[in-house]
Amino acid sequence: MTDTEFDEFSFLPDQAADNGLDGSLPHGERVSLALPDGRTLSALRWAPADTPGAAPVVTFLHGAGLNAHTWDTTILALGLPALAIDLAGHGDSSWREDAAYVARPLASDVAIGMDAWTDAPQVLVGQSLGALTAAAVAASRPDLVRELMVIDITPGVDPNAGPTQIREFFAGPTDWATRDELVDRALAFGLGGSRRAAERGVFLNSRVRPDGRVEWKHHFAHLAAAMAADPARAARAGARQDAVAAVLGASGWEDLAGVRAPLTLVRGDHGYVTPDDAAEFARRLPDAVVATVPSGHNVQEEQPLDLARRVHALADRP
Repeated sequence: MTDTEFDEFSFLPDQAADNGLDGSLPHGERVSLALPDGRTLSALRWAPADTPGAAPVVTFLHGAGLNAHTWDTTILALGLPALAIDLAGHGDSSWREDAAYVARPLASDVAIGMDAWTDAPQVLVGQSLGALTAAAVAASRPDLVRELMVIDITPGVDPNAGPTQIREFFAGPTDWATRDELVDRALAFGLGGSRRAAERGVFLNSRVRPDGRVEWKHHFAHLAAAMAADPARAARAGARQDAVAAVLGASGWEDLAGVRAPLTLVRGDHGYVTPDDAAEFARRLPDAVVATVPSGHNVQEEQPLDLARRVHALADRP
């Protein structure tokens, strides 16, 4: 399939069949809006086939290096009107010149999108970076959120543990001859699951430049590659990153403490959130629900049906 023939929803029938999901496929559409500073925010809006045009009741925020399509199978199984937003610097949303890909700046964009694309408080679901962003949204705009689910991240997660694999994965070349090369790299790092799933993920997360070379859509790969090419710069950035991580950890706990909506943490049993991290989360937020599922970090891709059931249960609560 070439980019000129590309339909970003063309993978849905195979995804439904692969997961034993019968029935009509939901209607998906790409939506976008201009942000006050001139950047573009993009998202996928979904409605069940029997209720076209229904307003979203669930909003999804993806993790670093991913995009709104990471939720496709979960949304197929969910059967509810939904919105999946491309965070700044990811998918079809604009890159930030300041590279401020942290929760609170991202949350400002998300709140604008939710104001434009939803008409009632949402079940807000975020994974990894999207989870910290979701907490910042829920704390600053409680009118937008009636339930909050954070997936496989807490402000206390060690940035030198699981996340290191992702940084190393993206710290390679910034462009490639073919998408097959990207698929091979993903599988070599133990990412993407089956080759078929990795091919789908790569296709939806990359683009072909005018010169014919393939590059990742998201800004993180380009930032990581620049750091890898300049060890001195990387060392300076590493020191800054440690300081920033300490600040962000504090602000992340502050955001979670400020959430008024019911809160659920879903962690993978071999993801980034360790049992100690989960215990600290429960200590700080004793009213929150903590659930563990057999998964790695990307629960939405490894356990999409189980996750859809959990999200549906939150949406069903009065």
